[in-house]
Amino acid sequence: MPLLDVIPHIRGLRGRPRHRPRRLFADRGYDFDKYRRLIRKRGITPKIARRGTPHGSGLGKTRWVVERTFAWLHQFKRLRIRYEIRADLHQGLLELACSIICLRRLRTAF
Repeated sequence: MPLLDVIPHIRGLRGRPRHRPRRLFADRGYDFDKYRRLIRKRGITPKIARRGTPHGSGLGKTRWVVERTFAWLHQFKRLRIRYEIRADLHQGLLELACSIICLRRLRTAF
């Protein structure tokens, strides 16, 4: 819940920026009524996979994108094992890795 409190403003359409997301996707580890209740109180629709249901509930389609991106970033050893202490150096390497990933994807697309 503290993580939801520090989410920055969300830019979107004209008008005042949103302070919180519309939906929250989570895996089976957060399938408790307590969390669902707290999330709904904040005006967020919880999309939490239910425990005991078979896989394929539809949440995996959204989560797979994140897992795939982490797998792409873990190809770079300096990001997988963080050697840099300074955050700005780590951020620079992360941006470089994202640029290389995009370049590889564009090369195979054409």
